[in-house]
Amino acid sequence: MSVLVTGGAGYIGSHMVLALADANEKVVVLDNLSTGLRSAVDARAIFVEGDIADVELVSSLFAQHDVQAIVHFAGSIIVPESVSDPLKYYFNNTAKTRALIDTAVQKGIPHFVFSSTAAVYGMPERVPVTEDVALNPMSPYGRSKLMTEWMLEDVAAAHALKYAVLRYFNVAGADPAGRSGQSTRDATHLIKVAVQTALGLRQQMSIFGTDYDTPDGTCIRDYIHVSDLIAAHMDALNHLRQGGESITANCGYGHGSSVSEVVNAVRKVTGLPIDAVLAARRPGDPAAIVADASRARRVLGWAPRHDNLEEIVEHAFAWENKLITKV
Repeated sequence: MSVLVTGGAGYIGSHMVLALADANEKVVVLDNLSTGLRSAVDARAIFVEGDIADVELVSSLFAQHDVQAIVHFAGSIIVPESVSDPLKYYFNNTAKTRALIDTAVQKGIPHFVFSSTAAVYGMPERVPVTEDVALNPMSPYGRSKLMTEWMLEDVAAAHALKYAVLRYFNVAGADPAGRSGQSTRDATHLIKVAVQTALGLRQQMSIFGTDYDTPDGTCIRDYIHVSDLIAAHMDALNHLRQGGESITANCGYGHGSSVSEVVNAVRKVTGLPIDAVLAARRPGDPAAIVADASRARRVLGWAPRHDNLEEIVEHAFAWENKLITKV
């Protein structure tokens, strides 16, 4: 019996592979390496280069490795790119996932954990955000993820498939043991960008908008350590295996940090200067978005262990230094 991790060569997926392997699970990784790195996949996992929409390949993996659960990370994730190239996102995130779900149903896979996003909320009317607020994604990225949520809900009503949808907020940091981290070139994650700027890998960084209705005028986000996010995925998988009902749950800490606070935390942790220039707001950026993750805590038993901005920065900084030494 094994778990199929799609997108397991990517930032978040590679951490899922580590957690599963650490728990002595048999893991199969399927990744087309369009953005992921083969080197990011733990040696304990079986790696297959391929596409989630390749029905013949996916079917063979199910049979050959006795796959009983799918944890689905594969997809495109850059919001501005989704605006300029929406069809790429509806193809990669929606159409291909539809093919994966169809194959899973045809082959009787019982459990499906989907890595969704807070982008399905758009600009929420209240903060912290609960899972039952009106969904209003502002980008093709958010819409493509929401479409997958809808597909899973409808499929689970018609077939013997149970799912967990985890809507994660701003993921950051790296494996505390230094085994994996954010390695994607030209990544847009704020903490990675700030750390790279501190290290001189970027000449400067931008703070987009200083006139929001927040204490310091910059956007507030709920930054969650990647290891805590993966713990929620592990808890969700165990919930389904134990006969739990399908669930949609937020993954965040319930409090946020502003862009300025993040930049200052990076300055403090690294002891290095950061050239941060002020820039105009980006379209579609809400002033603040913070998770109400009480459902994940209550139903899944999720108990985050790394709820500390400076710790998140420390792990991101350590990983970036490790990447430098590899070059």
